[in-house]
Amino acid sequence: MSQVNSGDTAWVLIATTLVLMMTPALAFFYGGMVRKKNVLSTLNLSFIVIAVVSIEWVLYGYTIAFGPSIGGLFGGPAYIGFNGVGNVPNPTYAATIPHIVFAAYQMMFAVITPALITGAFVERVRFKTFLVFIILWSTFVYGPVAHWVWGEGGLFHSLGVLDFAGGTVVHVTAGFSALTFAYVIGERKGYPSSSMEPSNIPFTVLGAGLLWAGWFGFNGGSALAANGYAANAIVTSNTAAAASGLVWMFLSWRDNKPSVLGIVTGAVVGLVAVTPASGFVTPMAAIVIGGVAAVISYYAIKLRQRMKLDESLDVWACHGMGGLWGALATGLFASKAVNPSGADGLFYGNPGQFLVQAITVIVVIVFAMSVTFVITKVLKRIMGLRVDTNSEEVGLDISEHGERAYS
Repeated sequence: MSQVNSGDTAWVLIATTLVLMMTPALAFFYGGMVRKKNVLSTLNLSFIVIAVVSIEWVLYGYTIAFGPSIGGLFGGPAYIGFNGVGNVPNPTYAATIPHIVFAAYQMMFAVITPALITGAFVERVRFKTFLVFIILWSTFVYGPVAHWVWGEGGLFHSLGVLDFAGGTVVHVTAGFSALTFAYVIGERKGYPSSSMEPSNIPFTVLGAGLLWAGWFGFNGGSALAANGYAANAIVTSNTAAAASGLVWMFLSWRDNKPSVLGIVTGAVVGLVAVTPASGFVTPMAAIVIGGVAAVISYYAIKLRQRMKLDESLDVWACHGMGGLWGALATGLFASKAVNPSGADGLFYGNPGQFLVQAITVIVVIVFAMSVTFVITKVLKRIMGLRVDTNSEEVGLDISEHGERAYS
C-alpha cells in the first residue's frame, strides 16, 4: 500500500498555491494591456474562472480527465463529486501524496487554462455568454485532452507522449482555441485604425513577475514529489524564461526600442515553451528552447498583425505557438539521463519520440479548434458572443459590471 510522504505532500500543497496565484497574476498581466474602460472586466474574466472551474472540477471535471479510461478518450464517472478522492494516495498518478492533493493540484491547471483564452476577446465579450463558454470548453476540450495526454490509458499517454507540466494540455489547447474564438467574435470596434494603447504596463510587469514565480509551482510541482526532478524543472523553467526575455529584448531593440512590455512577454513565452520539457531536459537545452520560442512568438505576432486579426493580447502567438514549439522541442531534447522515467528525444537517438510529440500536438490543435469553433458558433447564435456597439464604446467595466476601475 502506498504511504503518504509528508515532504512530498507539503511541496505539492505549496505548488498548488503557487499555481492558483498564477490566475490572478494572469489577470494583472492581461489587465494592464487593455484600455482603462475595460480593466475591471479583463481582471474579472480571469478571476471568475477560478470560481466556475473549481466547482466544475469537483462535480465532474476531474473524473473526465483522470477517471478510469473509457476507450482512451475520457475518464469514467468513478470520481464524480470527488467520490473516492480522499487522503489515501492514488498510486496510478502520485504514490506518495493523498489523492485529494493530486486532484487539487490538477484543479489549478484546469482553472488557468480557460483563463488564458480570455486575452483573445477582451473588451468586447458578453459576460454571461463567457460563463457558459467556460463550462462547455472545460468539459469538452480541456477534460478530454488532459485524459489523452496524462490519464492512465489515455490515447496519447499510451503512445508515450511527454508533457511534463502541460505544454500541450494547457498552452496548445488555450492558444489555438483563442485564435478560433477571436475569428468568430470579430475585431473590436475601431480595430486596427483606432489607438488601443495599454492602460497600465506596470500591472502587466507585476503580473509577469508573479507568473514567473508561480511557474515554479506549475512546472516544479508537476514532479509530484520534493525531488531532483522538481529541482530540474524549476531550474530549466527559470533558464528558459531568462533566455526568451533576453532574445525578445534584442528583437524589439533591433526594430525600435527595448520594450518593457516585450521583455516581460518574452519571459512568459519562455516559460510556456519549456513547460512540457522542464522535467526531461538539461538547463543548456532550456536556453535553446527559450531563445527559439522568443523568435517564433515574436514573428507570430507580426504575422497576426499583418493579417489584421484582432486576437487582442496574442494568446495564440505566445501560448499556442510557444506551446507548439515546446511540445516538439521536448521530442528533440528529452534525455533519460535527466529523467529515466521519460524518454530520449531525437537528438539522443530516438526519432520516434519526436514523431509521437508531433502527432499528438497536431491532433490536439485540430480537436481544440474544431470544438471551440462549434461552441462559439452555437453560443453566438443562441446568446450572442459580444456586447452591442454602445456598450463596447462605453466600456465593459460600466456596461457589464456597473463599476469603474478609475474614477
